[in-house]
Amino acid sequence: MILINLLPHREAARKRRRDQFNASLGAAAIAGLAICAGIFSWFQSAISAQQLVNNTLQTEIKQLEAKIKDIGELEAEIAALRARQQAVENLQSDRNLPVHLLTELVNQLPDGVYIAKMTQTDQSVTLNGVAQSNERVSELLRNLSGAKTPWLNKPELIEIVTGTVNLSSKDVRRVSNFMIKVQLLRASEVEKMVAAKAAEAASGAASAAAGGKI
Repeated sequence: MILINLLPHREAARKRRRDQFNASLGAAAIAGLAICAGIFSWFQSAISAQQLVNNTLQTEIKQLEAKIKDIGELEAEIAALRARQQAVENLQSDRNLPVHLLTELVNQLPDGVYIAKMTQTDQSVTLNGVAQSNERVSELLRNLSGAKTPWLNKPELIEIVTGTVNLSSKDVRRVSNFMIKVQLLRASEVEKMVAAKAAEAASGAASAAAGGKI
């Protein structure tokens, strides 16, 4: 017996393939959307976590800036207090400076030199005087150079002018009128200078002793 299929089997097969393709395409689309949703969710979570970290860092930075500002204000106050303390110490030590100045001038003034006027501005002292000769003025400059006195330093000859002095109606002598500026050191500066010279002398003695042993 011969069976003849009169149904459109080819059409049915094509329809089944289309249905399968559409189903696969839909499944792939759903899977793609699910993957995209997962990736988007992961990125959103990472961004949220990073924003939380950034907010925390910003809060800590503001706290540190406030602390740094407080520290800066404290340092400024400490510096101001130290400046005031130094000013008070300088005033206390400067009370005896006129005594040291007059004492050193008496000790370092060569014979034949006379001081006619003396003015002081801060630590600068201006001496106006009369000397028997220019050599006497040079000797005074050497005495005030700091080699013989720790209280006076950096003498500077401002001017020297030749003049005359009438000792009597018949005795007229030539003299040198001079102006010298010299620096008057504070007690703290003198102490540092003396300590430095002592340390230098001790170092030289130690070096000499070591050289003698060799």
